[in-house]
Amino acid sequence: MKIALIGYGKMGKAIEEIALARGHRIVLKVSIDNLEEGTVENIRKADVAIEFTGPDSAYDNLMNCIGAGVPIVCGSTGWLDRYEEVREYCAKAGGSLLYASNFSVGVNIFFELNKKLASLMAPHADYNVSLVETHHTQKKDAPSGTALTLAKQVLEKIPWKKGWVNHISDNLDELEILSERIDPAPGTHKVKYSSPIDDIEIVHTAHNRQGFATGAVLAAEFIHNKKGIFTMKDVLGF
Repeated sequence: MKIALIGYGKMGKAIEEIALARGHRIVLKVSIDNLEEGTVENIRKADVAIEFTGPDSAYDNLMNCIGAGVPIVCGSTGWLDRYEEVREYCAKAGGSLLYASNFSVGVNIFFELNKKLASLMAPHADYNVSLVETHHTQKKDAPSGTALTLAKQVLEKIPWKKGWVNHISDNLDELEILSERIDPAPGTHKVKYSSPIDDIEIVHTAHNRQGFATGAVLAAEFIHNKKGIFTMKDVLGF
């Protein structure tokens, strides 16, 4: 499979290593140093594009790849206010899009655990739920995309939480998300239920970027030659 890497930072390089080890070929690498090479003509040389950039560039990259007719796997976060616009464009164009806030197999299992735990805790209003996410200091968005996915899952199950805030809160209607930026920290996410009697926590800690990179390549293999809009639940068969 021929892959275009849109975003060639630490994550892009980790993805390249995994992709090559799995027998794929990288035909395009676009970074901040060679943005002019991210043309439709060059993108069309690939079977699949994998996009890991940032909130400011993700939307344009997605639209370019969809417009070029190349399936795209996107791991950028911080742009989801325009997700429906991209989704509609992809559907009208007959394109292929797979977005995930986190491609790690372990994190996606963690998402399923989070939903189950929230369902179990829903009848117990004496437990207050909160989230903490810890990342390296270069991470641009806060809360992380993974934390937002966890928060959305909690809010769908816990009836007394009306929305999330990104600071310490004494308002029981608000789901507190604390964002810590510490080096080095590939990523830790904690969901905690606290009561006067006891605490219940689930935690996922990434040791390196390999899990994210492997999941992104698995997603690219999944979306190759497919049409439609997918998530990691489709990749993993959840």
